[in-house]
Amino acid sequence: MSQHVLSVKVENKSGVLARVVGLFSARGYNIDSLTVNKTHLNDMSVITIVVNGDDKIIEQVKKQLNKLIDVIKVSDHSQTRSIQRELAVVKINTPPAKRVELFQIAQTFHAEIVDLTQKSITLEIVGEPSKVENFIEIVRPYGIQELIQTGQISFAREGNAD
Repeated sequence: MSQHVLSVKVENKSGVLARVVGLFSARGYNIDSLTVNKTHLNDMSVITIVVNGDDKIIEQVKKQLNKLIDVIKVSDHSQTRSIQRELAVVKINTPPAKRVELFQIAQTFHAEIVDLTQKSITLEIVGEPSKVENFIEIVRPYGIQELIQTGQISFAREGNAD
């Protein structure tokens, strides 16, 4: 099984997301990440789905997605050059004595300080999913109080057929 990043361009209509996700749940696949975003066209959205699965089954799912009436195009960005990003906001329990260390970690990862209190620091990090995951693992020993991550987005690079 391998990870697939599917970019599904759809008509911006009610119920489309449910039909797209239904294809995955019907096959018992857990979606690791799901985002839905507007595009520069008001009548079109992009659904980015990250899923682990057998290549043969994912190929079958892609064909079935393409058959849905509101689906414009399905692309597997795990097979092409693409720009992939994720965002995480992490609130860390931080006594004043540990702040300098966390500031240095934040600087190394280009994370932004979005809130600072006597007891905690809240950092925002944006980047490739592996960078975000590495950052979270490095700050975890400091005591994560809250963590929220967006789903992954993927954008085909110039020169791809998308």
